[in-house]
Amino acid sequence: MFIILAVIMIAAFYFYPMIQALILSFKSGKGMNLSFVGIDNYARLFSDKTFITAVKNTFIYLIIQVPVMIVLAMFISVLLNDSKLKLKGFFRTAIFLPAVTSLVAYSVIFKYLFATEGLVNKLLIKIHLIAGPIQWITDPFWAKVTVILAITWRWTGYNMIFYLSALQNIDQSIYEAAKIDGASSTRQFFGITMPLLKPIILFTSITSTIGTLQLFDEVVNITKGGPGNASMSISQYIYNLSFKYSADFGYAATVSYSIVIMIIILAFVQFKAAGDKNG
Repeated sequence: MFIILAVIMIAAFYFYPMIQALILSFKSGKGMNLSFVGIDNYARLFSDKTFITAVKNTFIYLIIQVPVMIVLAMFISVLLNDSKLKLKGFFRTAIFLPAVTSLVAYSVIFKYLFATEGLVNKLLIKIHLIAGPIQWITDPFWAKVTVILAITWRWTGYNMIFYLSALQNIDQSIYEAAKIDGASSTRQFFGITMPLLKPIILFTSITSTIGTLQLFDEVVNITKGGPGNASMSISQYIYNLSFKYSADFGYAATVSYSIVIMIIILAFVQFKAAGDKNG
């Protein structure tokens, strides 16, 4: 009886919409004039060039950004866990601060920073790293790089907090024993720190994977999915199907469930790769 209200609310606002979206994915039509089409929408995914492009773009973000972000977060957390470091509170707050900024606000700022006449190009030209401005927003390659830089900047500090919390729970006597045995700092990191951080590495890998597969704000606000569809994510394609193109809510729901399927498969692979018996 104590949890019945919470169960009802979760069922009404989470599970019911999920079931309705699944049913909707088997329908097709314009607007609300939908008819049952079976698995035609799912078959359509494999011949939809825009969807395939969006999936490729999203997996490029995933494959490059997630490992870089996790390594950075782990490295920074180790540095900030050093007892000899001064102003630790300041550095921790500064690195975590991007995680609490508005998604839209920081995306717009990145768009202006990486514009053709933006601060980034001016700085790179001034220090003679480049001869002319890079087309960060309008070039297919650099547009992806800009999005990767943006999401790495925002979420590295968020993941750092998990590693920092885990590091502070490791018994320091383990490191002291390793030092007595002559283990170097590098040997201690790979022999003690990383194995003990394994559950956190798995957790941050899965949550980062889920977040990247649902990437929306940065792409929409920085590159608008362009040039062409060169930086479009799956979530932006879902939005376009629902509100920008001729509204096809049934097919949009199908694309949404394709993300669910991808998340399940990737989470399972990550559990198995980590050797988790409960995966």
